[in-house]
Formats: sequence, structure tokens, C-alpha cells
Amino acid sequence: MNLRVKRTRFQSPPDTQPGRPSSHGDEDGGSLGIQHVETTDGDLVRRVLAGDAPAYAGLVARHRDRLIRYARQVLGNREDAEEAVQDAFVRAYRSLERCEGPENYGRWLFGILVNRCRTRYGQAARRAAVVVHDDVAMAEAEAPGDPDEVAWRDTVYWALDRLSPEFREAFLLKYVEELSYDEMAELTGTGVSALKMRVSRACERLRVMLEEVERV
Repeated sequence: MNLRVKRTRFQSPPDTQPGRPSSHGDEDGGSLGIQHVETTDGDLVRRVLAGDAPAYAGLVARHRDRLIRYARQVLGNREDAEEAVQDAFVRAYRSLERCEGPENYGRWLFGILVNRCRTRYGQAARRAAVVVHDDVAMAEAEAPGDPDEVAWRDTVYWALDRLSPEFREAFLLKYVEELSYDEMAELTGTGVSALKMRVSRACERLRVMLEEVERV
């Protein structure tokens, strides 16, 4: 049976491609040859480090949607997700000078969030939060389309919530965030072989649960 991951509507927000110059050429600069380029993460980080604290709001605006999406899927609860993301941004701000390369801020920040989600999940696990019961998160999600599609998405969320934390994390990093195993290892501190095993087992357990649901 196919997991049909694509049907779950795990879509990333529009890719802002931080750090990548815009496509405007010399013609936009007129006779002075000035090119209009997109403000990068590196630009904003350097401004903050130089004392322009309000510039940090630009980094928050650029990365918040992706972080919230990931945290909701891991923690299954809007309130916990919001707190984990806020905590990650605050910790990143306080230790910004330790970011190795201003242009790498996005990856560095995401690594902080992964660790905050691990900690918060351990704290919240006893509450047995279930993603599909988070009415606020569902209300703010993309407007429903095909009822069968919505039902399948909710079923996948239900199954994901029943994976162990390390299997859920590996599955989301691989198939939702679309990271390579090397990137996953860098973020989590877990070896590539162990991550491959976790992803494989997560897929197998999801497959079994979804097959059971379809037989009902």
C-alpha cells in the first residue's frame, strides 16, 4: 500500500529563498548600474549584530510560518507550537553572535526549533494532544477541498500522532521538510544510519495503521 504522502497537503509556504539575490538585472539600476537585490538573512543578521534590534522582526516574519507548521505537526497543539517557536526565536536572538555564518541563520534557527520541540514534546506528551482535535489550527489551515482529501489528511495526522517522537521527527524532516539525511544528521545530532532506520520504521508503521483504517 502507498502512504500517499503527497495527498496530505503538507505544503511549505512560498519559498522566500533567503540569501538569494533577486532576478533583477542591470537594467533596473539605470545608468548608475545599481541592482535591486532582496534583503537576505545575512543582511538582517549583520544589522541586528550592529545594534539594529528592530531588524530582527524581518527574520521573524521570514521564517515564522515554516517553523509554526513544523512545530504544530510535531507537537499536535497550537499553543505548544506557538510557545516552542517563540522560544526558538528568543534563544536565537540571545545567541545570535554564535550563528556560524549570517547567511546560515535559517538552518541554524530551525535546528534550535527541532531541539525545543523535542523538549516541549516530552513535557506535553502526557496531555495526549491529537492534531485533528486542534480546532484552532484546523480553522486556520488551508480551506478544505475534496472531502475525501480532507478525510485522508486527517487520518494521516492521526497516524503521525501515534508514532513515537523520534520516528515522527525523522518522518517530518525527511518527507515534509524534504531535508537530506546529512542535513537531518546535522540538525538532530543523530547518525545517518539511525535516521534511515527511523524513517523506514516510521513509514512501515504508518502504512500498517493506514491499511487498518482503510479496511474499516
